[in-house]
Amino acid sequence: MAGGNAIRGTRVGAGPMGEAERGESAPRRRIPFYCANGHETRPSFAAEAVLPDSWDCPRCGLPAGQDAQHPPAAPRNEPYKTHLAYVRERRSDADGAAILDEALAKLKEKRGI
Repeated sequence: MAGGNAIRGTRVGAGPMGEAERGESAPRRRIPFYCANGHETRPSFAAEAVLPDSWDCPRCGLPAGQDAQHPPAAPRNEPYKTHLAYVRERRSDADGAAILDEALAKLKEKRGI
């Protein structure tokens, strides 16, 4: 059935408006960034924008820099530490033995041994 609602199937903002209705876009420049895995990405920045020192690689997630020969190193991830590992950082083996002896002495005294 022809006719009827002329805007059926369209949405607000759809259609070829062009720059006349949207306004002119800001001048842009594409800057290359290189990661340690050799990936290159070229994000777009405004011409007057201050460029960041590093950019996250969209392919591998490593930091990327503008120097292709010397990309930034991958960040060092610390392994997960257990509670015991944190305790061992704070106390020496001698401290641990002294605390254990004190706790055992209190326990023996309490039990009457």
